[in-house]
Amino acid sequence: MTTPWAQRYAQRTQRMGSSVIRELLKMTEQPDLISFAGGLPAPELFPVAEFEAAAQRVLKQHGSKALQYSTTEGYLPLREFIVEKMSQYGIQASPENVLITSGSQQALDLIGKLMINSGDLILTENPTYLGALQAWRAYQAEFTAVPIDDNGIQVDLLEEALCGGPKFMYILPNFQNPGGVTLSLERRHALVAMADRYGVPIIEDDPYGELRFEGNHLPPLVVLDADKLNGEAKATPGNGHNGDEAGFFKGNVIYLSTFSKTLAPGLRLGWMVAPKSVIQRCVQAKQGMDLHTSSFVQMVAYETIKGDFLPRHVRRIREVYKARRDVMIGTMLRQFPPGITWTWPEGGLFLWVTLPEWMDAAAILPKAIAKKVAFVPGAAFYPDGSGRNHFRLNFSNAQPEQIEEGIRRLGRVLAEELEMTAELAYA
Repeated sequence: MTTPWAQRYAQRTQRMGSSVIRELLKMTEQPDLISFAGGLPAPELFPVAEFEAAAQRVLKQHGSKALQYSTTEGYLPLREFIVEKMSQYGIQASPENVLITSGSQQALDLIGKLMINSGDLILTENPTYLGALQAWRAYQAEFTAVPIDDNGIQVDLLEEALCGGPKFMYILPNFQNPGGVTLSLERRHALVAMADRYGVPIIEDDPYGELRFEGNHLPPLVVLDADKLNGEAKATPGNGHNGDEAGFFKGNVIYLSTFSKTLAPGLRLGWMVAPKSVIQRCVQAKQGMDLHTSSFVQMVAYETIKGDFLPRHVRRIREVYKARRDVMIGTMLRQFPPGITWTWPEGGLFLWVTLPEWMDAAAILPKAIAKKVAFVPGAAFYPDGSGRNHFRLNFSNAQPEQIEEGIRRLGRVLAEELEMTAELAYA
């Protein structure tokens, strides 16, 4: 007798679904199709030779350790490297505040496992990262969303959402996925102040922060939060820090980042920075998932980046991505019909296109694929499924000549769609 598996699934699986992007990537594996769909780094920039040499050194010098079980918290030299790297951006932490995860996607899942009860309300940007929605829907979360504009989340609209009592806020302040926008300094200060006033913590997801190729670096939310709390502590005699929450990590922000965009996504190496008590709980949760992130991968990554390689490598990535963004936007200015707008990211991997309100990007996608070009329709990034007249484009993965040709094809599809819509309107 065949087991009726579907009848045995947990209730929470009813909220689970496949990633639209993962499914779309399966459809777009045709060799002649130009895809702007996935958030894929440029593969020709992967440091293959450096990884090969590092892997040989690790196996020769530390092979038995690299291939053995290890601590859940992560390889200590790698955590120490991350602490030193983050200090350049003003983030003060110790290795005990850092947990190595199997990509920052696992960190999102750990946060869901640790913090979300069925029916809990999570506040996100609108639109927001699809992977976070996917992770937390599995824990039966509900969502409230606040719109973004060219300066990030609209903090003047936050208060009503905060009054609903969300468990936490999820914010991507730098070159947001999918919008490509960056949260302004003024709004960063306002957001941190409102989080403190309402007692709502922030999950700051920063996978793209190092990939700024124009404009000035802005301080992370976790730094502004620490500065605010430290200033309040100094202003209040006797209000010192102690024990687990001493100093920097007394605050309201958990910080996430990854090596996926600066080294290679196939490593599946990310990290979480949080108070020690939070890290300890996440360690317990991670032990039930995978015991620990691959020892070998951690050690090879550390061996690759422990000198001055990473800053030089990131500078090269910035140069390439800026050039590709410029090619994409320049071609869009020439090829896209009037009435279509887009963001102008100062870094990262994406830009966000807005169509006239009556157009549906999901309905246009099959027509684009027929012309051998692909994008991601916007509705998947909205917790409520709205945003039908938007879509996301990735500029990091394709070569400049592919970008020009792909945007030319897409511009033709959009022009035909607008012309058809106009004819129906006046018929």
